[in-house]
Parts: sequence; structure tokens; C-alpha cells
Amino acid sequence: MGSSSSSSPFSLLLVFLACFAIIGSSSDHTNLVYKGCADQKFQDPTGVYTQNLKTLFDTLVSQSSTNKFYKTTVGDGQSAILGIFQCRGDLSNADCSNCVSKATDRSRKLCGETIAARIQLSGCYIRYEVSGFKQASGTELLYKVCGSTQASGTGFTERLDSALGEIVKGLQSGNGFYTGGYESVYVLGQCEGDLGSGDCVDCVKTATERDKSECGSSISGQIYLQQCYISYSYYPNGVPSDSQSSSSSSGTGQRNTQKTVAIVLGGVVGLGLGVAFLLVLKSVFKKRHHYGNYWG
Repeated sequence: MGSSSSSSPFSLLLVFLACFAIIGSSSDHTNLVYKGCADQKFQDPTGVYTQNLKTLFDTLVSQSSTNKFYKTTVGDGQSAILGIFQCRGDLSNADCSNCVSKATDRSRKLCGETIAARIQLSGCYIRYEVSGFKQASGTELLYKVCGSTQASGTGFTERLDSALGEIVKGLQSGNGFYTGGYESVYVLGQCEGDLGSGDCVDCVKTATERDKSECGSSISGQIYLQQCYISYSYYPNGVPSDSQSSSSSSGTGQRNTQKTVAIVLGGVVGLGLGVAFLLVLKSVFKKRHHYGNYWG
């Protein structure tokens, strides 16, 4: 078969459609970020654990239509199961409910009947554990995503430090959720719903320090600790206004980077669009890492 030095309109169309598919899917709050499943499964000859887990999931989904955070225990004694869900602070009730429902479905499919599990989606997470299960420290690193593209030029480190500091300042008010832009850096931070203001700030400070050591000069990053998480995305041409004003565009560094690609698309015409597209898409690919045997 021969090769051609020029691309056909059809092949270019396939490239464009593939890129749009990536952007479209990334705006969904139910995208899987990571899963953590305990190695051990229930020893459940009577079926009590299975029933308690089903009841727990049903309760979490029911509560998610009116709450952004909920914590409960189902069952008694050794068969009791503690469960939690939390949605991102800027999600609507409908989006929160949909996210939690998808998270419980993912847990059933990905973890089955393990004695503990955590499912992190882009807009929410659920976790549960049986009575007596050893919990991770609130500031233990569970998962990270660092953008593969490194910032060029001077001043980025100082700018990022200041932007991450804005998360800490924003969370000192005690509402447990903050999102905003600072000098071309879009940031987001959230603490687990029942974490006190002081503990929340301490957790986020730990997350920002881990980000500096883990992600360095990456233009985007996400750090997930047991009881809080942060994310950031750097936009050389300034943070898009919809990133700060629309709940549908707030979120992970990966999604915001992809939204920048969509914005670039709107202003470029012709064959050059395909070239620019492929160059920008390089920044979307991430380095992902799990930590610990339990959440691996």
C-alpha cells in the first residue's frame, strides 16, 4: 500500500471528531478518576453484609438529591458498614444525585463486595468500610494526576504558589469548598464535609505541599488526600471566564485543559486547525499514580 504526503479531508475529519469526543466526555461529572478496592472480600454466609451494603448504597443515593455530603452507618456490631458520599460544592442537586448513583454502580462493578472501597469520580466520591477497618490518615496521599507539559519561562512557580495559597485563604471561611482564578491559574479545593475549619486548612496545606513536590512545574495537577483534594490548571492567556462562573466548567485540571482546547478550536479555521489541535492535545495526557495497597 502506498502512502500520501497530504492528509485527506476525511482523515482530518476523523481527527477533529476524535478530539471533540475527548472534550465532550471530559465535561461529564461522572468520569472515573480513580478507584480503591480493599483486597479482602466479605465473609458473608448469611448475606448480612451484602444486604447492609445494598441498603447503604440506596441510602447514599437517596440522600444525594438534597445533600452534598452525607455520612451514615448501616447495620450493627461487626456487620456494620460506615459510608460517605460527597459532591463537589458547585454541583446542582440533580448532578450530585446522578454522580453518586453512578459512583455506587461503579463500586459494584469495580470492587464487588470488598470490605472497603473508594470510588472517585470527577464530580463526587463515595467510600465505605466495615466496622473495625483501619482507616487511612486524613492527609494520606491516595492519588495524583500531574500534567505532562511543564511550564516554560520564569515566574510560574511563584504564580502557582500564590494561586494555591488562595485555596487555603478561601477555605478558612469554613464552607469547605473554594474555586477561583489567580493570575492565569484556575484552582479548586474541597475538604470532607464534617472536617472542621482548622483541620480542613491543615489538610489543604498538606495537599499544596504535596503538589509542589509531586507535580513541580506541571501546568495542571490534582492531589487527592483522604479528607481533601486540590486541583489547578494554568492558562497562559488567562483563565476562561466560564471556568470561574459556571459549575459545569469547574473541576479537574484535565477537564479545564481540554476546555482550553475547545476555545482554541473556535478561533482557528482550515488545515492549520488540525496541527494546532494535535500540539495542544499533548498537554492533556497525564501521569497518574496510585498510592498504598488499599487504594491501589
